[in-house]
Amino acid sequence: MSAASIQDLQARIDAWIADNGGYWDELSLMCRLTEEVGELAREYNHRFGAKKKRQDEGEAALKNELADVLWLVLCMANQQGIDLQSAMDDVFKKLKTRDADRWS
Repeated sequence: MSAASIQDLQARIDAWIADNGGYWDELSLMCRLTEEVGELAREYNHRFGAKKKRQDEGEAALKNELADVLWLVLCMANQQGIDLQSAMDDVFKKLKTRDADRWS
């Protein structure tokens, strides 16, 4: 399977959401994103931080936690009618102009 563009992902998610009851309300999506970012932070802390997992805790897949966050960001963009591909293009333009010499 070839890599999907952001627009492809947004379209796939929109189709899935349409077949499964529609988007949640804005606040519920934000709360769910916050929950998923917390799970990602917990996994990072267990892997790279001082807080190690208890022996009875299972291993969470970092890739799955990242994908959950991305899913929700894409859902939020769809719900608000935002083309994230275009938005990312704008970010890269900004990085090339405003921040051109900032990091080197």
